[in-house]
Amino acid sequence: MAYSGIQMFMDKLNQLINCDDIPSINNPEIISERPQLQLLYEELGSMIQTLFIDQHQELHDHQKVTDLKQRLIDAAEEAEYNVDLFLSGVHIRNTAQDFPLSASEDFKRSLNLDDVRRSLKSVEVEVMSMCIDCMKTDSSPRLNQSAAAAAQSSISRNTLGSKKLMDEIFVGIDRDAEIIRDKLVEDQKKLVVVSIVGMGGIGKTTLATKVFNDGYVKHHFYVRVWVTVSLAYDKRAVLIQILESIDAQLDLETTSDSRLRELVHKHLFGKRYLMVMDDVWQIETWDNLKSFFPHDNNGSRILLTSRFTEVAKHANLDGLTHHLGYLNNERSWELLCQKVFQGNECPKWSIKPGRKIVKHCQGLPLAVVIIAGVLAREAWSEKFWEKIAERTGSYIVSDQNGCLETLGLSYNHLPLHLRECFLYLGGFPEDHKFKVKRLIWLWVAEGFIQKDENRRLEDIGEGYLMDLVDRNLVIVDWWKLDGSVKVCKVHDLVRELCLKKAKEEQFILKTKTSQLDQVKKRPYKVERMFTNNGIMVPSAQNCRSVLISGKKGFLVEDIAKQFRSFVLLRVLKLQNCRLNDFPKGIELLVHLRYLEIWKESEGFPSSICDLWGLQTLIYITGEYSVDLPSNISNLVNLRHLRGGTISLPSIEKPMNLQTISYISLGEGVENFQKCFPNIKELRCRTCSDEQNDFKSLTFLERLLLVSDLNRPVERITFPSSLKKLTLGTCYLPWSEMSIIQSLPNLQVLELYCLAFEGRYWNTNGQEFPQLKVLHLEWLNIKVWEAYSRSFPCLRRLQFKWCLELEEIPLEVGDIPTLELIQIQGCRETVTESARRIEEEQGDLGNFHLKIDIMEVDR
Repeated sequence: MAYSGIQMFMDKLNQLINCDDIPSINNPEIISERPQLQLLYEELGSMIQTLFIDQHQELHDHQKVTDLKQRLIDAAEEAEYNVDLFLSGVHIRNTAQDFPLSASEDFKRSLNLDDVRRSLKSVEVEVMSMCIDCMKTDSSPRLNQSAAAAAQSSISRNTLGSKKLMDEIFVGIDRDAEIIRDKLVEDQKKLVVVSIVGMGGIGKTTLATKVFNDGYVKHHFYVRVWVTVSLAYDKRAVLIQILESIDAQLDLETTSDSRLRELVHKHLFGKRYLMVMDDVWQIETWDNLKSFFPHDNNGSRILLTSRFTEVAKHANLDGLTHHLGYLNNERSWELLCQKVFQGNECPKWSIKPGRKIVKHCQGLPLAVVIIAGVLAREAWSEKFWEKIAERTGSYIVSDQNGCLETLGLSYNHLPLHLRECFLYLGGFPEDHKFKVKRLIWLWVAEGFIQKDENRRLEDIGEGYLMDLVDRNLVIVDWWKLDGSVKVCKVHDLVRELCLKKAKEEQFILKTKTSQLDQVKKRPYKVERMFTNNGIMVPSAQNCRSVLISGKKGFLVEDIAKQFRSFVLLRVLKLQNCRLNDFPKGIELLVHLRYLEIWKESEGFPSSICDLWGLQTLIYITGEYSVDLPSNISNLVNLRHLRGGTISLPSIEKPMNLQTISYISLGEGVENFQKCFPNIKELRCRTCSDEQNDFKSLTFLERLLLVSDLNRPVERITFPSSLKKLTLGTCYLPWSEMSIIQSLPNLQVLELYCLAFEGRYWNTNGQEFPQLKVLHLEWLNIKVWEAYSRSFPCLRRLQFKWCLELEEIPLEVGDIPTLELIQIQGCRETVTESARRIEEEQGDLGNFHLKIDIMEVDR
């Protein structure tokens, strides 16, 4: 438990003491213990104020304070353990009569916090003694103001610097890229395999990415596919990656393996393709995959990356095996400068220690990039650089462990508030792609995010993630249209570091199924278990998190029997694991904050609504629509609700939801404002005009609206807070665009499937002041008259399947901020008009505008 964990425990105590509107809390057994809980809350709060909040400078510099903080955290952890065991006992006695309570002595009918309070008193006495001693001597050192400023800067992001750090920088590989590109596009008809070989962190994937995105390569190959294989590869997952990359619009999750193989062959056959197979570890892996790729004698190529020369030679007997070497000192220094100073001139004092640093990196790009992340995030000073230069040598050796030590240097410089978030990444499978939104929800549920009264926990968590990105410890895999991160990942070596440090600090338990029965209990200490394909622990009462990452569709039959052993769980993530029935044992898990479950059978169990601590509920089911129970509003802490289409009944009180997906209002429910006054992201279906009034949702920033009226929507309104708007089947006339145009903060507008209906749209007189992305898809528009003054901030313009659209107005090219026009499935005249815009802008010296004609599956 860190300070953020104590904050979350204090919030729980506050609810137990003061909340009478939660049925699970408003219980005689809990009410009788409120005086004792109140004392704990006051004593713990007093010590938090003294050790963590108040600016007692003479105290904060004292060597013993760190130990006292840890003792306070240990006492809080023990208190939470005892309180939660008591609450579990109360919950089980009231809701699970069939639970064999007599078989366990852990659940007491009364709460005893005497030992915890004695520990808190001991800390308080020592703190007071230290303060008195410091006052007597009056010689305690003061906290250096520059150090405080540096600490603050480690939390606050420099937006401009962050963006530059996130940009991909290719240094020292231009010649390598030319060699590979020339081999790929040479005039040889048979299928050729080209391999890039080198150690982890040498830049194989970076080089392959540079070649893959090369303009001439894009033009030369009809189809380009990128597949990440990795050590623990899954053949089915590879097939799905290939088809998703080709953009085949198929229901891949329910398709059989044999059909997937047929589809891959069908979509590649007869087309000149480039297939990148990134991170292939074994000869057997290549042998299992190579049969998927047709040999058409049309110049197709496979680009393979591997750490092992034998894999490369086996795959391409007649092709090219390119061994990627280390950077020389000059290239290493150039890379360091670009990453740290972002194109600005380096200070003269940095040259000597900087060159010493890159020399110790021994030409390994990953080592240079990681250390650059350390240097870029700290205040620039010659003394700090010299310190890093002296220490770097001891971290770098020639083998992989040496690289881990290099990465360890970056970990050692992480602020404490980031360490738990970083270590958590190590529990997930290799090459796992993190959906950022859900990752942050997990961080919040685990108690990793420090509260700030003026910001949402999710916004703070996003700042944490971007800080890790800035430090080059997390890689952005997919940017959203609005510039935020949708998907991220970590390098294999960074993951190994996470896992190594997490195990050393007993932060997580990463195991295979057969090993889980070896769990060692540590009283009061939080256990987090990451595993695959099931739980085999007979009892793990101190376990707080279980995250199971099974293969897609993995069916868990006997998992229901095991939850009785995990009554203190806060996080239960059954990723990809299907359950035939809702496990009754989940009803016991009253401390759950995050629940992700995939259930085949119908219905939403009302017993979930007794889990009053839930913050995030992701409920996936096999049926099209799920009716929520009327007691759903008992989940007073629920912030995020995701699933399929959800029907909301009449509820007793408003909910504190911030995000909800695909909800429709049931009979008797008037509007969304009465149900979710604080909603920030809403995906909904509406079936009456009265439900289309969103203006009163003053916190709403993202709205996806699909109308089921089958006629033009009337009386539609939007709040000024809206930043992203997605509409479908609203049948609005283009004259109603003025409603959207007036939104002052709108950045992304997506119109799908007759969101607007009509052949003519003239934007004359309309200005979208902040709009950055405009997406039009499956609309029956024929003529679009647009003017540059209407879109002063537009960056991306997308047209998909607008089958009647004749052309894009030439004046669109004059929008000064426009970077990309994407076209798919439209008339040839639309493509021709885009090319004219590109040519005209090129004649004017504007080479920043890109035209992307996306391929259509034929």
